[in-house]
Amino acid sequence: MMLRAFSNLLLLLLSVSVTIFAQTSATGRITESFDLSDLNQEEGKLSGLVKRYTVDRGGMNRLHTAPYSPVRRARFKQFYNEWLNSLGQIDFSALNQQEKVDYVLFKVQLDYELRQLEIEEKRYKEMEPLIPFAANLVELEDSRRQLQSIDPPNIATLLHGLNKMVQETKKAVEAGLRNDAKNKPAYFKKSVANRAAEAVASIRSMLKNWYGFYEGYDPNFTWWVSEPYKTIDASLQAYGTFLREKVVGIRDDDKEAIVGDPIGRDALLVELASELIPYTPEELIAFAKKEMEWCEREMIRASKELGYGEDWHKALEHVKKKYVEPGKQPELVRKLAYEAIEFVERNQLVTVPTLAKQIWRMEMMSPERQLIAPFFLGGEVVQVAYPTNTMSHEAKMMSLRGNNPHFSRAVVHHELIPGHHLQGFMNARYRTYRGAFGTPFWTEGWALYWELLLWDLNFPQMPEDRVGMLFWRMHRCARIIFSLSFHLGEMTPQESIDMLVSKVGHEYDNAAAEVRRSFSGQYPPLYQCAYLLGGLQFYSLHRELVESGKMTNRLFHDTILRNNNIPVEMVRAILTNHPLDKAYTARWKFYDK
Repeated sequence: MMLRAFSNLLLLLLSVSVTIFAQTSATGRITESFDLSDLNQEEGKLSGLVKRYTVDRGGMNRLHTAPYSPVRRARFKQFYNEWLNSLGQIDFSALNQQEKVDYVLFKVQLDYELRQLEIEEKRYKEMEPLIPFAANLVELEDSRRQLQSIDPPNIATLLHGLNKMVQETKKAVEAGLRNDAKNKPAYFKKSVANRAAEAVASIRSMLKNWYGFYEGYDPNFTWWVSEPYKTIDASLQAYGTFLREKVVGIRDDDKEAIVGDPIGRDALLVELASELIPYTPEELIAFAKKEMEWCEREMIRASKELGYGEDWHKALEHVKKKYVEPGKQPELVRKLAYEAIEFVERNQLVTVPTLAKQIWRMEMMSPERQLIAPFFLGGEVVQVAYPTNTMSHEAKMMSLRGNNPHFSRAVVHHELIPGHHLQGFMNARYRTYRGAFGTPFWTEGWALYWELLLWDLNFPQMPEDRVGMLFWRMHRCARIIFSLSFHLGEMTPQESIDMLVSKVGHEYDNAAAEVRRSFSGQYPPLYQCAYLLGGLQFYSLHRELVESGKMTNRLFHDTILRNNNIPVEMVRAILTNHPLDKAYTARWKFYDK
């Protein structure tokens, strides 16, 4: 009887499950009729070359891991020149437009990599007086990677001598610190000294791996090298701490200090050329200031609608206070995500695959992570910044205010759909080999462009929403100004923070986190510029092709997504069939306001 009852219950549950699945499938939430017609699209003659290059370069990077290694630089110089020679043998005139785009991108990439090797060597020479022992230590790892035999007694002698060099260098630097500022060499600059401290940390980590390869496995090595290794490891640790605390002027364990390492105007021009941006840093700063003025006018207009007159900072304060209570932010993010999806689909702006709508997920950001990223991070997983119980009261309030619904409304679609998640979904499925040419001007520019387009399409529903969108637009203007000015040597990290607070209206800690993120070294020098500048590129292209009636919104956006992540000037070359040549350089003047 009991068995029969259990069987009946099991059948009932199965019946319910089948019913639920059938209903879900009928609504289109699970099943989808896929359009596979474009999956056989020929990638072109160069796709195989790019794939091979990507794999070969990955292998080279995994082999040559020693920091600032001259062996690595020489081998990569040979590698890139070999690829340039191979590329030069291709008959450019016989290629179709997509293949010509790949050719241009490949050549630009190889030229850029060669210039980066030169810049790396120059930056090493700037700090070499602070780390004269580095070359010999790096050589140990290079020799190991080349599978050369070792001589433990000679290695012990070498490490003993290099340990003395570390200590003598420290004494020389201490003596130099006592000189007045005019007599101090260039390597006493905080940025150079901090770079040297980071190099010491990297070399110490490398040396640990090198030692661990032999220690215990080679008794003769262990007998000879054990003590000299421990001695120089301790000296390197002490010297790295000394550089940070006495030369740079920050505690060695300080995770919040911002130093940065300006690359200079010449290096900025190299970066801009590789991104096919035909403007100087100074011109881009002027564009950003012009965009900032437009934002301020719009802020005042929204402020007047809210009853705050021309004091838009009061309107911004009004918006910041409208945060949701702790625990409710995920619910808000879900609502905003589906609202954006519904808007782009209803207006036939872009195709959103059903699976893309289903697989995005949400995670909450740790307090430590929020020190660098105080707002949202996105993609298939949207990471949400909001206060935790462990934060101080001040930190909680800054996070609440900085992630209010109207700020968040302008960010969620940037991170998910039609922004980063949708582009990542499509990048994984179309012309994947072009990942070798990826650029933040496409990645961040695409997501920012939707903020510009949705503004024009009246996506903001109320003045508070407009304030929220304008806050971010001003923020992106400021990013161009402070990041380029910093790398030109015209603005400090503290001045950058102050600008975000006074000109944009950031909470102080959030502004500091943004600047820390910008200058920590984890992002390329132009990354912070890429948001608005890439957005303006797409926006200009939209005017040229969609507003003119040459393409529909859906066709325009779908075509961009199916050509993967490449500099926007090459997106334009594909969409307009713009003439290309083998030595193509940036020519498209996309800013005409």
